[in-house]
Amino acid sequence: MVSFLFFQSALFNFQSLLTVLLLLICTCTYLRSIMPSIIDRNKTGFLGIFWKFARIGERKSPYVGACCVAMAISILFWS
Repeated sequence: MVSFLFFQSALFNFQSLLTVLLLLICTCTYLRSIMPSIIDRNKTGFLGIFWKFARIGERKSPYVGACCVAMAISILFWS
């Protein structure tokens, strides 16, 4: 229930939405590097979105890393 409320509030705040998306990308990429069978078995359907987030994190990792650093600086100094 709490995570649903957090995501619901993230829809109305652009910075929170970006934070949630970056955390999802980083988490899915990390889980795929540790246990690829969890992410790879769900390439289609609703759970396929986690596979897509993992692929984005793998292919665009320098850009995702730069976005994470920019988001951290933004949250620390401008929030």
